[in-house]
Amino acid sequence: MRTAFAALALLMLTACNDEPAQDVSAMPLTGSSVGHFCQMDLLEHEGPKGQAHLAGLPGAPLFFSQVRDAVAYMRMPEQSHEILAVWVNDMGVPGATWADPGADNWIAADAAVYVVGARVTGGMGAPELVPFSDADKAAGFAEANGGELMRLAEIPDSAVLAPVDLVPDESDETADDSEFEQRLRALSRKSEG
Repeated sequence: MRTAFAALALLMLTACNDEPAQDVSAMPLTGSSVGHFCQMDLLEHEGPKGQAHLAGLPGAPLFFSQVRDAVAYMRMPEQSHEILAVWVNDMGVPGATWADPGADNWIAADAAVYVVGARVTGGMGAPELVPFSDADKAAGFAEANGGELMRLAEIPDSAVLAPVDLVPDESDETADDSEFEQRLRALSRKSEG
């Protein structure tokens, strides 16, 4: 009798501690979706996006303006919450374009085939990792835009954590701003005098 009572008490305690599993389903992009790092409207940026669901934060994933940023977030050691799921836009679905990658065409980040090193930049101007659920479509993208096919675990840290050189091309006329600086100094002198 004592054993049965103890087992029943243990079962009741266990049942009280059972919390429903957190829903980590991909959330659609909306006009209120903002990038975690940049805090900018995601719909204003081109290229594929990402989202991460964190333990204890149900229904409030972190969105990323670039897939590169989502992967970088996954690899950063200073996380405040356990990452439960990461989703990325599938760029191989019908209708997905660079200008409009889609609002609800998500695939699990660890299930995607990525084109790494392509001649494309994401929404924040950095080189982008381009995810596909179909390896043949990823290969076609790589053939047209360069890059290599990789799975998530194969992507080197240097592809997501290394600094990006956003210095304008020297052949670009806007790269030479010495004339602008001279005009700015002249205006400053006028206002002082």
